[in-house]
Amino acid sequence: MLGFPRLVARCAASFVAMVLAVGALAQTAAAPRLATPVFSQLVMFSLPPEFKSTKPTYEKNSGSFYIREHVPEGESLASWSRMITLSGTRGLAANPNVTPQALLARMTLDFQRNCPDTFSSNAPGQQKIDGYDAYEVIVSCGRVQSDKQPYGVSAIMLSVKGSKDYYALQWTERGRDSAQPQPIDVAYWTRQLARLTPIRLCPIVPGEAAPYTSCTAR
Repeated sequence: MLGFPRLVARCAASFVAMVLAVGALAQTAAAPRLATPVFSQLVMFSLPPEFKSTKPTYEKNSGSFYIREHVPEGESLASWSRMITLSGTRGLAANPNVTPQALLARMTLDFQRNCPDTFSSNAPGQQKIDGYDAYEVIVSCGRVQSDKQPYGVSAIMLSVKGSKDYYALQWTERGRDSAQPQPIDVAYWTRQLARLTPIRLCPIVPGEAAPYTSCTAR
């Protein structure tokens, strides 16, 4: 079954195609900085220590849409408690009809479709990430039905308008299900996203290889 964060990200990619058709806390020593080339820029964030490996659990680049997922050591895409998802959509920043808020509005609707009776959300709103326009939303499903047993899932989602492309960074957590919409603890989710800071968008230096110190050491 398609991973829930990946489903939301891919639904957002479908929204992007439709639009195109119609015209923080300091990093600690225990949290290495991970920079990834995503189309026209490097996207950097800090990887919390429980995730251990900088190698993604899942990664795919279709040419127009990029996604990578990380789960903690000992977990898998079939069974996970937390997940970090980075996605990118090529060339979207040139479209004047798309904003960070609009992109997350579509992702929020796709999230809500999985739990219309137990959905809740909160929007901390506009942000600046490394000087780029960004928007932040927290979403929660009290109960999501699955092949095995229902579960609850919540996420904080950040969209960033890069120089040419759009990027989304998401921290998702699974837990016990609830028959009622769950209250959003904004302070808690703000701390979770802060664990990924600093978040940066950097130019790609021709010939530079991982770990891309031009970005991680800046």
